[in-house]
Amino acid sequence: MSEEQNLQPVFQIQRVYLKDLSLEQPNSPAIFLEQDAPAIEVSVDVGAEPLAEGIFESTVTITVTAKVKDKVAFLVEGKQAGIFEARNIPAEQLDPLLGIGCPNIVYPYLRANIADVITRAGFPPVHLAEINFEAFYQQRLQALAQQQEQQNAGGSGLVMPDGTAAKH
Repeated sequence: MSEEQNLQPVFQIQRVYLKDLSLEQPNSPAIFLEQDAPAIEVSVDVGAEPLAEGIFESTVTITVTAKVKDKVAFLVEGKQAGIFEARNIPAEQLDPLLGIGCPNIVYPYLRANIADVITRAGFPPVHLAEINFEAFYQQRLQALAQQQEQQNAGGSGLVMPDGTAAKH
């Protein structure tokens, strides 16, 4: 019986924490006098790495940049992380769990922290939309497959910062 229990899949949240948070307001206080609404840009990144046997850290990083005309009103970058125990999970299920399931757990905390820091900075709150991490994961898999395809097509194997293959 105890051997069967040891082989049961285990998935547990160990901890969710704010790993990094930064705020820049390079044009304050003058930016507060602007009447135009800021244009908001949001970028997202997801990561996961093993910490120990069956223990993983999953991170979601969001960067929010608000500009009024050509001036930056604020730039907020936050990285929320979680430590998860994932044992006896088949390899083909572990990657999607870390790339979809864990970010779905971590993201609401990050969303609240970013909205809070923007409000505390004196700006109207920015409410980030829900993210379909499954679609995000699929896009990343497709980009990786294309990258590998380009490398196998006789490229140098080097990838430029924009994701394109380096030319000889």
